[in-house]
Amino acid sequence: MNVRIGPGASEEEASAIATALAEYVGNEVQVYVGEADEPTATVSPPETTDEDDTPVEKGGLERSGAAEELGPTDREERLLEEIEEIYEGGHEKYKAQLPDEGKLFVRDRIDLWFDGDDSSFLFEDGRFAEFDADDRLPADALITGAATFDGRDLHFMANDYTVKRGSMAAKGVEKFLRMQQRALKTGQPVLYLMDSSGGRIDQQTGFFANREGIGKYYYNHSMLSGRVPQICVLYGPCIAGAAYTPVFADFTIMVEGMSAMAIASPRMVQMVTGEDISMQELGGATVHARESGSADLVAKDEEHARELVAQLITYLPDNADETPPMTETKPPALPPKGIDSIIPQEPNRGYDMVDLIDRIVDASSYFELRPEYGQEIITAYARIDGRPVGIVANQPAHRAGAIFPDAAEKAAEFIWKSDAFNIPLLYLCDTPGFMAGSQVEKDAILEKGKKMIYATSSATVPKQTVVVRKAYGAGIYAMGGPAYDPESVIGLPSGEIAIMGPEAAINAVYARKLSEVDDPDERAEMEAELRAEYREDIDIHRMASEVVIDEIVPPSSLREELAARFAFYEGIEKSLPSKKHGTIL
Repeated sequence: MNVRIGPGASEEEASAIATALAEYVGNEVQVYVGEADEPTATVSPPETTDEDDTPVEKGGLERSGAAEELGPTDREERLLEEIEEIYEGGHEKYKAQLPDEGKLFVRDRIDLWFDGDDSSFLFEDGRFAEFDADDRLPADALITGAATFDGRDLHFMANDYTVKRGSMAAKGVEKFLRMQQRALKTGQPVLYLMDSSGGRIDQQTGFFANREGIGKYYYNHSMLSGRVPQICVLYGPCIAGAAYTPVFADFTIMVEGMSAMAIASPRMVQMVTGEDISMQELGGATVHARESGSADLVAKDEEHARELVAQLITYLPDNADETPPMTETKPPALPPKGIDSIIPQEPNRGYDMVDLIDRIVDASSYFELRPEYGQEIITAYARIDGRPVGIVANQPAHRAGAIFPDAAEKAAEFIWKSDAFNIPLLYLCDTPGFMAGSQVEKDAILEKGKKMIYATSSATVPKQTVVVRKAYGAGIYAMGGPAYDPESVIGLPSGEIAIMGPEAAINAVYARKLSEVDDPDERAEMEAELRAEYREDIDIHRMASEVVIDEIVPPSSLREELAARFAFYEGIEKSLPSKKHGTIL
């Protein structure tokens, strides 16, 4: 290698340059000063020896064994030690408390979720957040990153309860917001593993009310809503601001005896109202699964929570631009030929709608959400011939399948979510209609019933409606009746469509006439005749004759009929009137 340097250089400077370059490049270097024809200094690279004391030329492409000799420097070793220290989380005394609470340390929780078949931890962001803090705040109590979960890429966050009880402060908030904003870009689902006591009160400056503070969480939740699935699993008592992430999520799973969420802690509630109440009584899994409806599912433990999410995500696409994943078809768990036998002849006699569902959906695919809330309506995902469908079904086994306010709201939200993520809807109608009475009026039956009808009206996915038995009153409207743009309305031979049931109708129209008949036997005979006449008018055959419905099908062929219709209408595109958005929430 020849090098020419400025004319003012001395022989010593030329030699020093040649020596440094020869050692660096591993080849002989000749240094020329100014315009000299002969080199002022010529230096060969130094020799080293291998493990057998054999001279080895150093540097250049001719070096052998050099790559094997290189390894982590002290600087890298220090970095690895720092990372290991961050992975240890908060103080050991807080980690020691976790087994007593039945919960995993957050890094072990991440291993549970993302270390296995078709699941892997990909990377973490903001690991060194608050690294220079005076107090020990590894990752500022919040871990964010990306992972593959059961073959699906997703974004995730997880609170570290050993660091300030998983509370939120400036750096953690920034990480959370970045994770959400990246999800908007990638169109990948978001998994929230929540275990947070809320905002860090003693460090609230700079993150509470700022444009890019905690408040932006819920703005981002709103922007993500309907764009990508947001799934939240609760692992502890989430208070105040922390409690809004679970309710903003599309699907929320709580862990029995461990999870809780509330707008204020029991201590704050006592200060404000004087009420003395425990955290579980205030906002535990039972409260939100049965009373508020904020919990979609309740898991027995951490492993069960993961299993539930793994099953749920199989029905969901990555985002609103995609269709739900198909699987191989499976025959139903129970034979379809038994459908008609389980539907009672008497319209007021109860039965379990799940017995019918098990005869039309693929075996092991039935996945019910909010099973303990608004039990008069079933909301569940399942597959028919391998195709995911969202089922909205009246449940005659509970309060005769009448639609109460809670059930209407539950159904509306389920319909809305299913439509957002392109999941076709199947309505199984057997209801006397919306419940009447002073209490349901106080509980906003009109407002919540309106939401259900609005959701059904606005859904643009393929919809199939089956009149299983009774479809009375506005129940047929909410349950996707002929006026609500379903692709098909199918009747079973047990079906009836009417403003009200025969008993109520005869009472309403002929009460005075019947009261004028003194003889009880004669009155009963007249009532039976009037009821029979009324039933002829509302019978499903009359509805088919007048083309109110599309078809009456033998119950044993219902699954086959639905599979063919969902497949045929799979690519249908529906549009809504041009507008900014509806006004019904």
